Amino acid sequence: MVLEGNPEVGSPRTSDLQHPGNQGSCVLSSPSEDAQPGEEPIKYGELIVLGCCEEGGEETKAQRGEVAGPRAHSCYNGCLASGDKGRRRSRLALSRRPHANGVKPDVIHHISTPLVSKALSNRGQHSISYTLSRSHSVIVEYTHDGDTDMFQIGRSTENMIDLVVTDTSPGGGAAEGPSAQSTISRYACRILCDRRPPYTARIYAAGFDASSNIFLGERAAKWRTPDGLMDGLTTNGVLVMHPAGGFSEDSAPGVWREISVCGNVYTLRDSRSAQQRGKLVENESNVLQDGSLIDLCGATLLWRTPAGLLRAPTLKQLEAQRQEANAARPQCPVGLSTLAFPSPARGRTAPDKQQPWVYVRCGHVHGYHGWGCRRERGPQERECPLCRLVGPYVPLWLGQEAGLCLDPGPPSHAFAPCGHVCSEKTARYWAQTPLPHGTHAFHAACPFCGAWLTGEHGCVRLIFQGPLD
Repeated sequence: MVLEGNPEVGSPRTSDLQHPGNQGSCVLSSPSEDAQPGEEPIKYGELIVLGCCEEGGEETKAQRGEVAGPRAHSCYNGCLASGDKGRRRSRLALSRRPHANGVKPDVIHHISTPLVSKALSNRGQHSISYTLSRSHSVIVEYTHDGDTDMFQIGRSTENMIDLVVTDTSPGGGAAEGPSAQSTISRYACRILCDRRPPYTARIYAAGFDASSNIFLGERAAKWRTPDGLMDGLTTNGVLVMHPAGGFSEDSAPGVWREISVCGNVYTLRDSRSAQQRGKLVENESNVLQDGSLIDLCGATLLWRTPAGLLRAPTLKQLEAQRQEANAARPQCPVGLSTLAFPSPARGRTAPDKQQPWVYVRCGHVHGYHGWGCRRERGPQERECPLCRLVGPYVPLWLGQEAGLCLDPGPPSHAFAPCGHVCSEKTARYWAQTPLPHGTHAFHAACPFCGAWLTGEHGCVRLIFQGPLD
């Protein structure tokens, strides 16, 4: 079994490794750095899970080739489909802990592989084991670091994991049930945050298990560094992309890189689990920036800094935009009925009778109707009565996860084919951002529900008709 870990073994970028709080770990910190009673904790940043969508309702009609009507629709668009519960949630704020729980590399041991389990029997000692052969292993012991906090992310529900994530299946849909084999590691990665300004956050592949250990088995990609230390990669890897120009109106997608267990940056492997590592990228670091994307081979997270979130629209602004859009009294150009976006408080049930629907190829907005289906093109294909273009016809839903938005612009564009609505700059940014999928594929996806984007641009400008009076 190959687990993953937090070795920052003497590497230039691994000098501040930390560990989020193992159950039995005893960590002390200087009184000056401890949070005082009643004091607002320092926020390092927030992690937001990019969307996974579950749809129901009229799916059986589509399978029978019939016209599909309004469908129930729920997703990570602000919360998990089953609701945020404990450490399994759609977003997590990382704040300074009452006491530092970080660890850093200390002593290196060369040991016979059969003796590794005995050497790692002390649960109070954090360590990383690199199995080089059947007869030789390297163990790196870690000691407490009072200058950092560590937060761990993974599939495991054990207490040392701060954010529990599950797989987002291609095109939307949470992978659930015993038959759904996860590609996310139980201890996927860790984020280490400096407890002092500027509160830098760094990411590392792998995390400590319940025994405070990380194991890189004989088959895992690992190597000696030029200075004689160790480094390695996890089985499916931890990929990071920092946006060019920050996460703002002028943002552009960056280049995907792989992060090692010591926090070094490498070009991507030929395939996700290949044993040959990529090339070291010396001029890039594992420091998270506002808008950095973290891919865990099954789920993708967005990192937002406190300063970046101040530029994002608030929920009040999103609600004001919804009310403003409804106040314009858009009408169905054929049925002449007044359309209105439903309130988020109503929940994501089947669309109501005033719900706006869009032809995603042309952007013309209508009310729901059951005609115009082109069965020869598929059960979801409809012909727009205004321009005669044939394509998917879906309900429009306002994006409710404000942290995914680049700016507070008006909701003018919709992702194709899911129909989630946001500002033009937000839509164009995500439509141009390839997200990892599988062993070596990349697809742009809706950040609100995870559906793969289609069409030439991945999004469409919405064309509303105003009231005739």
